[in-house]
Amino acid sequence: MEKMITLRPTNLIHKNMKEKFYIVQENEHNSLVSKAYQQRGFTEAESNDAARFCSFASTHGVRTHNALKAIHLDELFGSGNDGCAPGAEIEIIEKNFEASEIWNCNKKLGQSVAYQAIERCIELADKYGIGQVSVDNAFHYLWGGGYVLDAANRGYIAYTNCTAGLAEVVPFMGKHPTLGTNPHSWGFPTADSIGFPIVIDWATSVVAMGKVQQLKREGQPLPENAAVDENGNPTTDPEKAAYLVPFGAHKGYGMALINEILASFIGGSLPTLRSREISEGEKRTPSFYFQVIHPDAVSSGAFACGRNQQENVRAVIEDIKGHGNENIFLPGQDFAEAATRTKEAGGLLFSAAEIAEFNDLAKQINADPWDIEALPNFDK
Repeated sequence: MEKMITLRPTNLIHKNMKEKFYIVQENEHNSLVSKAYQQRGFTEAESNDAARFCSFASTHGVRTHNALKAIHLDELFGSGNDGCAPGAEIEIIEKNFEASEIWNCNKKLGQSVAYQAIERCIELADKYGIGQVSVDNAFHYLWGGGYVLDAANRGYIAYTNCTAGLAEVVPFMGKHPTLGTNPHSWGFPTADSIGFPIVIDWATSVVAMGKVQQLKREGQPLPENAAVDENGNPTTDPEKAAYLVPFGAHKGYGMALINEILASFIGGSLPTLRSREISEGEKRTPSFYFQVIHPDAVSSGAFACGRNQQENVRAVIEDIKGHGNENIFLPGQDFAEAATRTKEAGGLLFSAAEIAEFNDLAKQINADPWDIEALPNFDK
């Protein structure tokens, strides 16, 4: 009973691509991923955080930052390369600012740190209207949009950025990669107004390296002007892509620079040293920044025509979508659509290539593989 499903990739690059997807139960996925992390020395709590977040990414169609990406990062730059310390404890550095905290996370697993940081920001926002947590000595937290989406689902405005684990983006007018993909992620609680949270989540390169890895796995080309080979020549071949290019030329470059400069105030390392061999006294870890705002804290209450805050949000969005713009895409719409499909499917959706990689992982950790012939397909 093979059926087909067409997914809209979150960056809309291959929106017309049709592909067969298989349904994997969330508990089976989480069991495999958690076991993989525990075999790498992570605690049960950390491993469950990793599995839960990877499931959340897959639920929302974020194939570039699913469990395969997470395990790949840990092998290359994490516990397999002294970039991440299983079981590490977070140290809160004393400051005199009640709505702000600075953490030394001692290279603790990024997903666990990010979950705790967004929760702390929410606690601070409930008390002070706004809360922020800055994190030093971090390890990659994967999909920043997932943390702000979680907060937006709970009624908060949220933002995060990070410095990427590796400098692989060539700056505007430059020749050598000295920037990370350095994503920015905003989440807005607009579900009451339009049915889903607005989530503006983007790498500052044309594509993230996770997209390169996904397209390589699926045998698909890169978009034009997204990457260069080792000689600096543009390429659409993911096998030849060595470095990435900022989106929008100087604009994406400037957005990537924001993360690096903010991180430098937090305590961040030199970009070209991250995840690499370093001399004594240097650092090679990324930095995170989280901020949560309570909507009431920014409300003037003076909305036109007697509207309340959510009615005003709806009116603004409807105005943007009006005037012949009715069919425009809203950021976060793709995540909401993917979550709806996941719910209808009754499980997480993976391609045959992804199933094969999960089975390679299962073999490595002596877990039972997924029988692709027995997995149901979903048609929607």
